[in-house]
Amino acid sequence: VPGTPPVPCPTPVPVLQVTAGQLREQGNALFQAGDHAAALAAYTRALSLCDGESERAVLHRNRAACYLKLEDYAKAEADASKAIEADGRDMKALFRRSQALQKLGRLDQAVSDLQRCVSLEPRNKAFQEALRALGSSMHEKMKTMSCTDSKVDQMFQILLDPEEKDAEKKQKAAQNLIVLAREEAGAEKIFQSDGVRLLTRLLDTAKADMMLAALRTLVGLCSGHRSRTMAILAELGAPRLSAVLGVEHEQVSLAACNLLQVMFDSLKEGMQKDFRGKEDAVVLDSSKDLKLLIKHLLELLALEGASAHGRDNALNLLIKVVPRKSPKETNNSLSLWVIDQGLKKILEVGSTVCGAQDSLPVTENSRMSASVLLSKLYSDLKCDAERENFHHLCEDYVKSWFEGHELAGKLRAIQTVSCLLQGPSEAGNRVLELEGIMDGVLSLCASVCEAHQLVAVEALIHAADKAKRASFITANGVSLLKEIYKHSERDSIRIRALVGLCKLGSAGGTDFSMKQFAEGSTMKLAKQCRKWLCNETIDAGTRRWAVEGLAYLTFDADVKEEFVEDKAAMQAMFHLAKSEDRSVLYAVASTLVNCTNSYDHEEPDPQMLELAKYAKQHIPEQHPKDKPDFVKRRVQKLLAAGVVSALACMVKSENPALTNSCRELISRVFLALVEEAEDRGGVVAQGGGKALIPLSLEGTEVGQTKAAQALAKITITSNPEMVFPGERIYEVVRPLVSLLHLQRTGLENFEGLMALTNLAGISERLRQKILKEKAVPMIEGYMFEEHELIRLAATECMCNMAMSKEVQELFLAEGSDRLKLMVLYSGEEDEKLRRAASGTLAMLTALHPPICKRIPQVTAHWLEILQALLLSPSAELQHRGAVVVMNMMAAEREVAEQLIASEMLEILSVLAKEKDKP
Repeated sequence: VPGTPPVPCPTPVPVLQVTAGQLREQGNALFQAGDHAAALAAYTRALSLCDGESERAVLHRNRAACYLKLEDYAKAEADASKAIEADGRDMKALFRRSQALQKLGRLDQAVSDLQRCVSLEPRNKAFQEALRALGSSMHEKMKTMSCTDSKVDQMFQILLDPEEKDAEKKQKAAQNLIVLAREEAGAEKIFQSDGVRLLTRLLDTAKADMMLAALRTLVGLCSGHRSRTMAILAELGAPRLSAVLGVEHEQVSLAACNLLQVMFDSLKEGMQKDFRGKEDAVVLDSSKDLKLLIKHLLELLALEGASAHGRDNALNLLIKVVPRKSPKETNNSLSLWVIDQGLKKILEVGSTVCGAQDSLPVTENSRMSASVLLSKLYSDLKCDAERENFHHLCEDYVKSWFEGHELAGKLRAIQTVSCLLQGPSEAGNRVLELEGIMDGVLSLCASVCEAHQLVAVEALIHAADKAKRASFITANGVSLLKEIYKHSERDSIRIRALVGLCKLGSAGGTDFSMKQFAEGSTMKLAKQCRKWLCNETIDAGTRRWAVEGLAYLTFDADVKEEFVEDKAAMQAMFHLAKSEDRSVLYAVASTLVNCTNSYDHEEPDPQMLELAKYAKQHIPEQHPKDKPDFVKRRVQKLLAAGVVSALACMVKSENPALTNSCRELISRVFLALVEEAEDRGGVVAQGGGKALIPLSLEGTEVGQTKAAQALAKITITSNPEMVFPGERIYEVVRPLVSLLHLQRTGLENFEGLMALTNLAGISERLRQKILKEKAVPMIEGYMFEEHELIRLAATECMCNMAMSKEVQELFLAEGSDRLKLMVLYSGEEDEKLRRAASGTLAMLTALHPPICKRIPQVTAHWLEILQALLLSPSAELQHRGAVVVMNMMAAEREVAEQLIASEMLEILSVLAKEKDKP
């Protein structure tokens, strides 16, 4: 489907002076129509024009109603309070405030307001019922609280009793404490019962099960509660939390990491429960606590006594917490502070040489995590001065190791270069240009010591990534790497040299006419990569490099074809993708993108091609084996080898190696896998549907869109309730709605509309979710689309959405042409569009009878359109027309008279006798 044309700008309308009263009326109409956000805006504007105290009180009361609908309960309470200040007997304001207070968990205050309502109007059943329900709710809460008091004391007694030997009893007490902490009432009770001090004692026992119970309970206490988090942090102390994160026990370290993540979230965001909707609320300053925690995490990175996984967890936390989540956030002071305070500590991890004397304990993922953190910090910088400071700090660190130390120092310096080239490559290139660094790399490549040679060859490979800029490497690297590849006796060295050759040899990308190596050389390199990949006697860290090589060599279509024929090699790669070493993720995803041709490629303009030939310019050529039929066959082979379960496993990874660009590659592969309708069931069965949801909600914009489009394709051709069981189906709505945005392509708009049509036909709760995501105005917009398929899809979607009361009300809104459009579309030539529009009319007239009266008012052609439906050769259109007429006859005498006065009775009489159309 071609892309959507730009929407024409409306003609400017002269601005009229409006009064507060008119705006209030407008707000009332919008509220009745279900557009609560627009109603709120109208009331707010009216407030700015209004001086009278009683009128302002009414507007505050109306705003409170809007905020309740928009689920912003703190603001609802604040506005209702302002109305009550003006008139203490305002029952509507009192009732609305009680509803808001109830949602904010302040039941005693909510009861007080409801009692006031009942005293003012004792016979109001709604007030009496609300007070009764709230009373029973409070009774339950009090009962739970009194029961909870003794339980908390009892649980701590069991856990802290050194004489208690019953392990099962202790485990049950710990589990109960964790469950209790997840409920707000339970968490507050533990906190008030000196729980933090007792939990600190549990942590200090140094017993893994006790520490896990304490950490998991603390997670419940800190979740979404800033003031409690700050109090707990003051009691526990950042040094203790940092020490627990660095312990050898992997589960304890992970639980501490989870607690710190929750603490960071609470300190950064805060929650409404810390504020009471009052304008003079005390705002707690948590920036000092944030920096204190981050300072200790940075110190942990360079601490020799810290465990390897503790160091990884600290890096993961820094990646999540420090950089800005979005460029829209203007404050990058936290990143600048971390660079000044801790850049050298991060480089300590990145420069670690495994097996070297006095080296820090690290895992296979540590250096990759350090690279990701450095890359994110560098990306967070806003100006040249900030970037220059980053470069200077990196250069100073590398020089400090390279110039003042022996061989061990030079190795650390070269390892730092590798780390920077994998992360912020600009900083890596700058360091690579320092005097003596490149010579050091080349001389160490010839070292007899395997560990030294590994460091140097890896640095050369990462430098080869930037081959276009580093012409020196292109000139000198190939011969050196060939020499190492041919003459080294160690597979670990040869495989890395091979990857360097692969990178340098794939500089032409997918351009068939720009091959770097002699005919057949690329195939030989690929064959060797596959051989090493399948050799399980080689360690996984070394086999990962074989996948790196394939990620570059699979730009060549001949290599792709051979690779998908080698099922053992594909499965070996998928097995690596599921392994502990997550640094292989990007290489696996890149290889799969190449095999499925799911990278972006635009067809060149034929005229530009002719011009390029005339000017004797280079013209990229597509390989014959990259044509659609070959790609389709490759996708089938990958599916048969189990690619979906590997991708699903990759998405589950909570690791820095799963970067946003890596997520985008995985989304591209999924979109290629669901291209054919018959493959979609298999993709879902192996966990593809579940994996696509997080991909569509997080990552680059392109990645999210590709994942959303793959979800749309699945939703169009499958039963959504089977594909996305339980609550998961509601998570699909937001990605699908994102496909309706104007910057998306026509095909994406079309598939998004088709998928939403399927969802809207399932349940009212799903329709409410679609409404909440503000999809209806976009769906309406596409009903005016020039492209007939998009227009049809939007109309069909609106037909299903019309089952919702809120949508039905929109068709009656003053000044709206929605109903007129549906009636006119019922008379269009396109039969599918007529079917969708007349189906919507049949539904609207049945579910909302006031619409029947409006149909004759919207267009003079309504009668002939209905008659044309009844006289149509299509039985489906006749049926829809008959339902509309029947509903209109039943709804309003005046409309019935108009119908009978026309030729409608004769047409109906004829149709009633047709035996073949029951």
